[in-house]
Amino acid sequence: MELYKWTGHRDQGVAMLAGTPNARLIYLVDGEESTVLFEAEGGAAPEGFEAFQVLNAVGDINDGYFAVFNNIPVTEEGREIFEARFQNRAGKVEGEPGFAAIRVLRPQSSDTYIILTMWKDEASFKNWQSSESYGQAHAKRGTAEGIDKKPNIFARPSFVKTYIR
Repeated sequence: MELYKWTGHRDQGVAMLAGTPNARLIYLVDGEESTVLFEAEGGAAPEGFEAFQVLNAVGDINDGYFAVFNNIPVTEEGREIFEARFQNRAGKVEGEPGFAAIRVLRPQSSDTYIILTMWKDEASFKNWQSSESYGQAHAKRGTAEGIDKKPNIFARPSFVKTYIR
């Protein structure tokens, strides 16, 4: 399965939705910026969309109203280790109140992976961040066992972007 992502000005996103009324697109917004998502089986990315292979999927992204994109630039030599880490993830997030979906996304034309989580609302996401489960899921971060301490994995610092529906 692939996920396709377009990001641009809010007006362009609205026009895209109006031009494809029968498509199952997800429209997300943050101020003047918008992102449009859709999932599909196979095929080439539509013009202007970034393509990602879905490595791990739980839940329906259409059920979420608060989207968190954890953008993680990974070096070519770090891809295998990074992907193995997420194939063996703890899976703690799925049991959290307000959780709707997660997608672990491999980029098809860049070095930036995305861990996309969808939530019922922003409060649900913030509650997850302060939960015991979050602490357990991220327990190795910053330690000698953590992927963040392995050399040559990350191309540059990661960043988080959030949107609402």
